[in-house]
Amino acid sequence: MRHQPPPDTARMLMVGAGSLAPFLIRAHMSQRPITDVQIWNHRPERAEALAAELRRDGLPVTATQDLEAAVRQADLVSCATLSQEAIVRGEWLKAGVHLDLVGAFNLAMREVDDAALQRSQIYVDTQAARSEGGDVALALQSGAIAEEDVRGDLFGLCAAAPERDPLAITLFKSVGASLEDLAAATLVWRSLSKTA
Repeated sequence: MRHQPPPDTARMLMVGAGSLAPFLIRAHMSQRPITDVQIWNHRPERAEALAAELRRDGLPVTATQDLEAAVRQADLVSCATLSQEAIVRGEWLKAGVHLDLVGAFNLAMREVDDAALQRSQIYVDTQAARSEGGDVALALQSGAIAEEDVRGDLFGLCAAAPERDPLAITLFKSVGASLEDLAAATLVWRSLSKTA
């Protein structure tokens, strides 16, 4: 979350209002000066309920039903859905936006279209995303993107920390890995150890 979204990210769009959404919003807000969060969900009442819950906690969150307009305005688009077809279109993406794709974890699912991938600098959490995660894997299988279009994995991204072109569209596809869970647990444990 530190290496890809622009340092001045202010507007976030959360696509999906499921169990991961509040954690993704809080995680991104802990790393960037986000002042405006919109939530879109295919069931608008879920987006409204989550937005209200997060507002009670003091977060600047509203629900939206206009996905296209919200994507066009966002500095950061985080997707955590079980969608079986692309819902975010590449033509909607503005220069400098970052896409964080956490859903679509198998080959029957998709969150973004080929155009979004073709316009992006693509990174994946693990090499498994090339064959398992719907978005990247399906685009590779169809030839919409080439193997070399995937610039690297999470380890390489963190080790190299490449300088970010402020106009580049970046994309991070996560399919999940036990190493990520271990790293998160270690971070929480260290944080708790310091306060004890």
